[in-house]
Amino acid sequence: MSDRPVNLSMSGPPETVLDEEPPEALVALREALISPDPVGAIGAVCERWPRFLEAWASLGDAVGEPALAYAAYRTGYHRGLDRLRSNGWRGSGFVRWHHETNRGFLRALSGLQRVAEQIGETDEDERCRLFLHQLDPDWPPPQ
Repeated sequence: MSDRPVNLSMSGPPETVLDEEPPEALVALREALISPDPVGAIGAVCERWPRFLEAWASLGDAVGEPALAYAAYRTGYHRGLDRLRSNGWRGSGFVRWHHETNRGFLRALSGLQRVAEQIGETDEDERCRLFLHQLDPDWPPPQ
């Protein structure tokens, strides 16, 4: 269990902020993104740090095939649910983009929504779209 508090203010739903990634994982991902074989390099980062949500979202972004992107994003999404729960999330409340440590999870969920829409998985597209707005009412983030 993490020692990060969950905001239980009376002004609205609780807000969860994910814990920081290991610094060496962040460095490895930065290097993987600029490598000659980013898909393989990002995949190696995912293997080394399977709970690293930004890596799974980046793998989904990097692969060309929709089915492979869907698998990477879905893995990041499910690993993210595990991480949220271990950080005090109980199935509802905010997980906002403006907290940088939440972005890997939200990117994975957003990627899953986009690919679901692309492949005609309407139920998944709608479910993910709604979930993103429930987690962060200001979704989508500014570009």
